Amino acid sequence: MPYEFGDARVRMRAFRLLHMVARRGNSRDFPENTLSALRSAIALGARFVEIDVHLSSDGVPMVVYDRQLARVADFAEMSASQIGSLDVSQSDRFGERFSGARIASLASTLDVLDGRPEITAFIVLGQTSVIRFGRNRVLSQVVRALKPVRSRCVLASVDLPTIHAARTTFGYPIAWMLPKYDDHTRLKYEALQPEYVFCDRAHLPAESPLWRGPWRWAIYEVDTLGTVLELAARGADFVVTKDVRSLSEAMRKHAAAHAVARIDARVASVTRS
Repeated sequence: MPYEFGDARVRMRAFRLLHMVARRGNSRDFPENTLSALRSAIALGARFVEIDVHLSSDGVPMVVYDRQLARVADFAEMSASQIGSLDVSQSDRFGERFSGARIASLASTLDVLDGRPEITAFIVLGQTSVIRFGRNRVLSQVVRALKPVRSRCVLASVDLPTIHAARTTFGYPIAWMLPKYDDHTRLKYEALQPEYVFCDRAHLPAESPLWRGPWRWAIYEVDTLGTVLELAARGADFVVTKDVRSLSEAMRKHAAAHAVARIDARVASVTRS
């Protein structure tokens, strides 16, 4: 049965679950995973951010999606300084607007969170690095960089043994990025019980409620308020978006309208009594 968003119970539930994760920062308006994208997302009110981490050949965690590096010849042999010199201005999207944008280290990126205890960062461990260096080395290097902001970070990966090690060896809260949404996958995360489960909206079956448990659901790619309300009604806790500016504005307006409706309802109740 389709969700009826005009129903008061659905609107209440949707409002309560409006949490947004900025995917790779405000990556609709800025090159993804850059310091400018992260700063913009925070300035727009994002309290949850997601960034990708790749390990350089000399063991330094760098904030970049490893598929970006896959386009670069011999990227697997590049040191941190070499990776940090690569242009990530995404001229195909932005022209010369962000000319000179470079890849930042995880340590320098985390400086953006300094003095912002309200912000939680999901650190996505690049699968290319895990395969090349092994999960223990990747986790050790990333955890070392995260030490100043440990209490505000969640380690995430598509690789189940990696996030299992992140919890059992290093004591971090974890997020599993589901490869698919089916009964076999469900058995795995019910056994693991991660704090967060990330899933692409395209993997979800139509309409049915999400499987419940102690974990919290984060669904990506989401860019409209209507989708947020639908997913909230199905049991999602977070939506993950690149379009931070438009979606945050729509969510704020929804929250304001919800608050006004509650006040009007109370006034009407008092008047009737």
